[in-house]
Amino acid sequence: MTATRSDRPVNGHAHPGKSRAAVDPAKSAPRRSGHGGDDGKPPPAAARIVAMAREQYRFVTSTDGRPYAVALDGPNVALPLRGKTGVRQRLARQFADTYPGEVASQSALADAMTVLEGIAEDADPVPVNLRVGRTPDGAIVVDLGSTDGRAVVVSGLGWQVVDRAPVLFRRSGAMAPMPKPVLDGDGLAKLHALLNMDESAFHQLVGWLVAAWIPDIPHPAVVCKGEQGTGKSKAAQMFINLIDPSPAAKRSQPRDEKAWSRQAFSSWALCLDNISTIPPWLSDTLCKAVTGDGVVDRALYTDDDVVVLTFKRVLAMTTIDAGALAGDLAERVLLLDLQLIDSTQRRSEEELDATFAAVRPAVLGALFDVLACALAVLPSVRLDSMPRMADFARVLAAVDQTQGWNTLDDYLATSANVATDAMEGDPFAMAIAHLVDKAGTWTGTAAQLLETLPAR
Repeated sequence: MTATRSDRPVNGHAHPGKSRAAVDPAKSAPRRSGHGGDDGKPPPAAARIVAMAREQYRFVTSTDGRPYAVALDGPNVALPLRGKTGVRQRLARQFADTYPGEVASQSALADAMTVLEGIAEDADPVPVNLRVGRTPDGAIVVDLGSTDGRAVVVSGLGWQVVDRAPVLFRRSGAMAPMPKPVLDGDGLAKLHALLNMDESAFHQLVGWLVAAWIPDIPHPAVVCKGEQGTGKSKAAQMFINLIDPSPAAKRSQPRDEKAWSRQAFSSWALCLDNISTIPPWLSDTLCKAVTGDGVVDRALYTDDDVVVLTFKRVLAMTTIDAGALAGDLAERVLLLDLQLIDSTQRRSEEELDATFAAVRPAVLGALFDVLACALAVLPSVRLDSMPRMADFARVLAAVDQTQGWNTLDDYLATSANVATDAMEGDPFAMAIAHLVDKAGTWTGTAAQLLETLPAR
């Protein structure tokens, strides 16, 4: 019996030495479908997760280099890819619902997130705002922080609540929702009734509150000063919960710069409570946060990449002694003196919280109304001289022009007193002041100055 060998080409290639039947190219092609692989099995879990994500989200990178996902049909809110509030957990749950009996592994989720981060990097970076932002035409947008994504849009023409924010926002666990504002014509009076301060201080506070929603200017740190029993902590808590509500409106003094950067990244407005002394590093850090701070840190999940966090923040502090505010920080504060509360007028914290919650919608409506009026005239406001916090001073001048108040002059006078108090807390500065008072003028080198000043 003689064996025969087939040298016929199979699929265009000869295979000598092997007995092979002719193969139909159409039948030899891999079987594919929208969800299956070569053998009819579904694609890997990571690929299915990526496909699910791309059907529901668009992916962007913020200007500080962080990737986010934004729902195609939902609030204009940027969700982090990882973390407890990120899309990773949402996609893991959706995967289990879509494919009963399957659970995405940690490695599949990690692979999917890496792919989505790459997709996010394809486009140019976009601004991702925290609580406040600006539209291209200059309107101010305040995120109400609600699950439905509503926001308040304020311009020189007025304000309105919109169902979807026109700018992109991110959220954090340190944020709480704001109530929908209403305009009842008496909101400012309702706020003043909760605070033990005179009319001058209250008008300065209103100017500071409306300026706090203007995102691209420096904001002086408001300092509530007064003896024990003046309600400093409660007042500062109310201020922050009007601007940027938080479940932790009052914070302890941060331990170091890294702890501060974490707090500042998660909140637009912060209150540092019961400040008695401020170390030099914190004083410098707070000054930079007022005018625009930059923190360079290692990028998440990397060894050699970095991210730069740049932010302005709205700050409130409570203290008994303004002398604790040294150097440049004293020139960047708005000092509000609180009056001692009479024992017959003191209210429980529970009563204050209930009253504040009841009047907050009206207070917000009144503040947005003041802001809209100020924005209408702000472009035409000119100052005779430019103080240290010039942008904030222009906002106060706009508020004065529309409300008939005198906040700018009061603020400048108060600022001069704060600078004097701060200087009195600095022995070296006081020695120089005494030298100038005694000699009138003095000229010399730094070494000669040290020799001239009295030893302490």
